[in-house]
Amino acid sequence: MASIAYSSAAFTGTSASDLLRSSSNGVSGIPLKTLGKAPFSVKKRDATVVAKLKKGKKHDYPWPADPDPNVKGGVLTHLSHFKPLKEKQKPVTLDFEKPLVEIEKKMIDVRRMANETGLDFSDQIILLENKYQQALKDLYRHLTPIQRVHIARHPNRPTFLDHIFSITDKFVELHGDRSGYDDPAIVTGIGTIDDRRYMFIGQQKGRNTKENIHRNFGMPTPHGKALRMMYYADHHGFPIVTFIDTPGAYADLKSEELGQGEAIAHNLRTMFGLKVPIVSIVIGEGGSGGALAIGCANKLLMLENAVFYVASPEACAAILWKTAKASPKAAEKLRITAPELCRLQICDGIIPEPLGGAHADPAWTSQQIKAAINETMDELTAMDTEKLLKHRMHKFRKLGGFEENAQVDPKKKVNMKKEDQIVRTTPNEELEGEVEKLKQQILKAKESSSKPPEMALKDMIEKLKKEVDHEYSEAIKATGFKNRLDMLREEVSKVNSSDQLMNPVIRDKIEKLKDEFNQKLSAAPNHPTLQYKLDMLKEFSKAKSLSDAATLKQEVNKKFNEIMSRPEINEKLEALKAEVQNSGSSSFADLDQGLKDKVLNTRKEVELEMISALKSIGLVVEGVKSNAKVLSEKDSPSVFKNKVDHLNEEINKKIENVVSSSELKNMIELLKLEIARAGTKPDTESKSKIEAIQKVIKQRLSEAIISSELIVKYEDLKEKNSEVEQSSAGADESLQKETKYEEPRLEINLGANSSFAQCM
Repeated sequence: MASIAYSSAAFTGTSASDLLRSSSNGVSGIPLKTLGKAPFSVKKRDATVVAKLKKGKKHDYPWPADPDPNVKGGVLTHLSHFKPLKEKQKPVTLDFEKPLVEIEKKMIDVRRMANETGLDFSDQIILLENKYQQALKDLYRHLTPIQRVHIARHPNRPTFLDHIFSITDKFVELHGDRSGYDDPAIVTGIGTIDDRRYMFIGQQKGRNTKENIHRNFGMPTPHGKALRMMYYADHHGFPIVTFIDTPGAYADLKSEELGQGEAIAHNLRTMFGLKVPIVSIVIGEGGSGGALAIGCANKLLMLENAVFYVASPEACAAILWKTAKASPKAAEKLRITAPELCRLQICDGIIPEPLGGAHADPAWTSQQIKAAINETMDELTAMDTEKLLKHRMHKFRKLGGFEENAQVDPKKKVNMKKEDQIVRTTPNEELEGEVEKLKQQILKAKESSSKPPEMALKDMIEKLKKEVDHEYSEAIKATGFKNRLDMLREEVSKVNSSDQLMNPVIRDKIEKLKDEFNQKLSAAPNHPTLQYKLDMLKEFSKAKSLSDAATLKQEVNKKFNEIMSRPEINEKLEALKAEVQNSGSSSFADLDQGLKDKVLNTRKEVELEMISALKSIGLVVEGVKSNAKVLSEKDSPSVFKNKVDHLNEEINKKIENVVSSSELKNMIELLKLEIARAGTKPDTESKSKIEAIQKVIKQRLSEAIISSELIVKYEDLKEKNSEVEQSSAGADESLQKETKYEEPRLEINLGANSSFAQCM
């Protein structure tokens, strides 16, 4: 660049070029470049010419001065800005890898000591190396999801171009989106693997801070560079291989203005229609729409420690748990690791990594990727175009499995919308006909001493239950209680969902609504039908209970007869009877202790056999009682008194526990508050509230004691007391009566919540 200053008066009509070419000016034959190296001046006719030449900026072209034509990847590889780093990357230790670093330090110390002292420490070094390898295996074979996330984000993890230059024979990078921009986060190009051409598209992260800033940390913008190359590959028939490694699409204001979401959607739609095979490989982290924009492929492969997610664990934790510190929990719940995604059939294959992650041996990892590409492309290139497109569509159509009739957690079910059920009722005439028909069958069964039709009885009970529910719903609508009932249900659900103590006022509302409904029920138009169906339901339920009881009695009697007919049982009974007769005793109390024990042991043996037999037919024996009035030493008055005292202690302790419960405490505090508010002269409303709360407290105490096992112990002691009195009154009865083996009384559980006592 030259600048010239001169006097216009002195050179009027003479051009500058004529002046410079003139031989009379003293500068003829001197190049302008030479003149520009230094200021000069020419003095003629009072004229001065000054010129300066400035150096322009030198362009940083990647092409070297002496390109090597035999370089791997071809001579065009020199065009790439991606060069080997001048400085080696610093090792980065993740938090969970610190135990390995300690072992490594020990190995370095031992080796240094060996070099300094000249002593042989080979055994210790081998031991430490084996320990290190074992610790490395244990650590990397049991990685948690959040640990895999940290490995996927490792600063030294090999990038897209690291893998490309390692696996391709030749690679030429293609730039630009033909709209004036070249997204540095997206790298595209044509390369060959084993003489097969592919279009490679990948997200490129930086290997250091400078590169990361240049590559925008691997976050692509919506300019359409990848889309242009997909169209290019589809036109020329190149299979497409995409490499995913991004935290997500760049979400700045400019990208949103350019339509980031629409650009991602455009990519998805386009990829589903491409007629060439597509393979996507997640080599690091595949985040959100940025990963999905180049991930709609026939096959999705993932490196062993790669992750694929819709939201990062930190973002998810901040949303759900209001803190990023919950990211380990979020990573586990999101199911973002390769094994989990492979199980969910989102990922189609896992590419192994060396122990320590891909950065531990990048070359080996690249060869595993190369083998996976060749194997997958062999499978996909064998398909015709139609089959290839269907394969891609079905891969995504099958995602998102569901399970029908699955049990829903009650906590989640609270806020779920109730399913609208269509109740199909049976016409009254038809129902009456079925009822009468079933009644006739039951009567015939009674007359012939046979079993009533069990299946028909069961079906009729279920049908009548549905009919009764429907009639009650219609009666509620007809009497105008539906809105009040819905409002009350909402109040109760709010109390239950908040896990708070139900206010006595709500209990009063429930009881009041129930009483009002029962009073107006007779005025409902369908009351006669409801009453008829209720009566039929009670009658058939009673008939079913009697039928079940009769069936059970037959089974129990059959088992008892089987036991009593056993030869060993008969022999024991006959021998015991003979011993009692030979003793000459007139009552059980007169027997010697050895014979008493023998009688009691024999009875206990028979009872145990009977219990075992009843369990074999699916019955649960809750208690065994006997009508034989035999007083043992365990039932003596002193022992009995101790049991009563112990029961009193248990009752007092139970009352204390109930009173100290949070529910009763709240009730008592509420009662104290009402009494304090009422003062010395309570009004009618305060009195009614205090009485209602007192009634609830008494009811809760009563329910706690009755519903516990204390009532069972009380009934047992009461019965034993009556037995002791009867035994004392009948001490002079004959020995034959006392030693008679009466049939035991059994209390048997018939199912989930029914019990039956039968005296055989």
